[in-house]
Amino acid sequence: MTVDLLRVELGVIWRLDGRGRLPGPEELVIGVAADGMTAAVRADVPDPVATRLLDLVSQGVPSSPGHPPDVLARCDALLGGGRAVSGGPCYLVRPPLRFRTPAEVITSDDPSHAARLRPLRPASWKPGEWDELLTGRAGAPWAMIVEDGQVAAICHSARLTSEGAEAGTWTSPAFRGRGYAAATTAAWAGLLPGIRLFYSTGADNLSSQRVAGRLGLGAIGWLWKLTPDGSTASRT
Repeated sequence: MTVDLLRVELGVIWRLDGRGRLPGPEELVIGVAADGMTAAVRADVPDPVATRLLDLVSQGVPSSPGHPPDVLARCDALLGGGRAVSGGPCYLVRPPLRFRTPAEVITSDDPSHAARLRPLRPASWKPGEWDELLTGRAGAPWAMIVEDGQVAAICHSARLTSEGAEAGTWTSPAFRGRGYAAATTAAWAGLLPGIRLFYSTGADNLSSQRVAGRLGLGAIGWLWKLTPDGSTASRT
C-alpha cells in the first residue's frame, strides 16, 4: 500500500520519537495517498488533542494530488487556527536509475574526492556543513558534478535512517536545466542498496518535480503540513 510507504517516509524525514511524534516545527503532518492517509503530531501537543487529530485523519477521505484533504481545515481549527499550510509530492526511488549526461559524476565512495572538493564549497553551504558532508559525518553518501572549477550539482542523503533515505538535491543557478540534478540523483540512488529511497519536493517547485519525471520516479502521494505562524516548515 502506498500509504504505508508515506508513513515510512514521514518517519525518515522527521525521525519520529518513540511515541511516533514530530520534533517540530510542524504541529501536524498528513500523508495523503490514493489508498489512505497517515499522520503524525508534534511532541508537545497535548495527548487529548493529538488523539483527536489522529482520529480526524483516520476518518478523513484522501484528496486528489495537489489538493489539501478536507480534514486539514478541521485539524487547523482544533489547533487554534491560523496555521500555515504547505505541502508537496513524494516519490519512491527504485534503483537502478539511468540518466545520461556528458558531465562526470563523482561520488563519496571514493575518499580522494574530498580534498579536491573542500575549496569548492558553494556559498549556500556553511563551512561546517560542507566539512561534515565531505568527511561523511552527515549527508553521505552523496554524488556531485564539478564543472568549470565549481560544484554544479549535488544529491546527498538529506535524511538517512535504518528505515530509508531521503534525497536532498541542489543545483547551482548557472547550471540549471542541464539534467544535472537527475544525473546526481541517479548516482546517489546507486550508493544505497537494500533500503527504501525517497524523493520529495514542494508544490511550487516545478523544476524539482521535473527531475522526478526525468527519472521516472513513482509518485506515492503528498505530505501536507500545518506549521505555526512565524515558523518555517522543515521541508518545503
